[in-house]
Amino acid sequence: MLTVRRSTLYTRWFGWYSRRQFRKHFHSLRVSVEPDVLEMDVKVPVIFYGNHAYWWDGFWSQLCSETYFRQNLYIIIEDRQLRKHRFFTRLGAFSIDRSNPRNALRTLEYAAERLSERDSSQNALWMFPQGKIEHVDTRPLRFFRGVADIAKRTLDNVTGVYLVSVVSRIEYLEEQKPELFLSFRSPQFLTSLGTAERSLLTETLQNRAEEHLDAVKKDIMNRQLEKFHVLLEGSSSVNRRVERIRSMLGLDRND
Repeated sequence: MLTVRRSTLYTRWFGWYSRRQFRKHFHSLRVSVEPDVLEMDVKVPVIFYGNHAYWWDGFWSQLCSETYFRQNLYIIIEDRQLRKHRFFTRLGAFSIDRSNPRNALRTLEYAAERLSERDSSQNALWMFPQGKIEHVDTRPLRFFRGVADIAKRTLDNVTGVYLVSVVSRIEYLEEQKPELFLSFRSPQFLTSLGTAERSLLTETLQNRAEEHLDAVKKDIMNRQLEKFHVLLEGSSSVNRRVERIRSMLGLDRND
């Protein structure tokens, strides 16, 4: 497996690059965060889990980690993909190969070790347990058991771990460019997990993520966007630039 080779320089560059890409391709990046997510004890590790519907998921996880949290970010990427883009190991990524049971087990152990390390910053693992990109409205969600397995192994070393549902949805609203919506739900604080309970926890996480996604979709459909604040605004689209030019030339006046 490929392990983390974190680099502060790479991380800073990727933060700049991510913002640049979001501003180029999106009208806005809007985020809703429950207050207690920002009040988590940094001594307690956290696993963020959610749907995997977009190529952009690795970008916004890094951006949110920089903006809202003081964390050591870790993220699991499929082995074949990470070998193509090894620079992600500089940002906190490590690999999993589900076709190799021994390798997959080592990944779970490695994840638990990283989450259990003592540090002044919170250890955070971002996971997309569907294991592959699927349409945002695919139902039911099917999660691999990795979140539960890693939580179980982490609790062998520490007294508690947070589980936080975070979901994403991209929509075209009133603008030429799409808008990306992210939503963080309140943390679940887990202090114990029996071996037999892992499948039940996985099913619970699937159901929570489904309900979370459906709630975000409903808010967007009803244009109830007050809870979402704008984290990033994109560069002006063509239609907005044309509107400004028309205004400057006085072509929008109603004579």
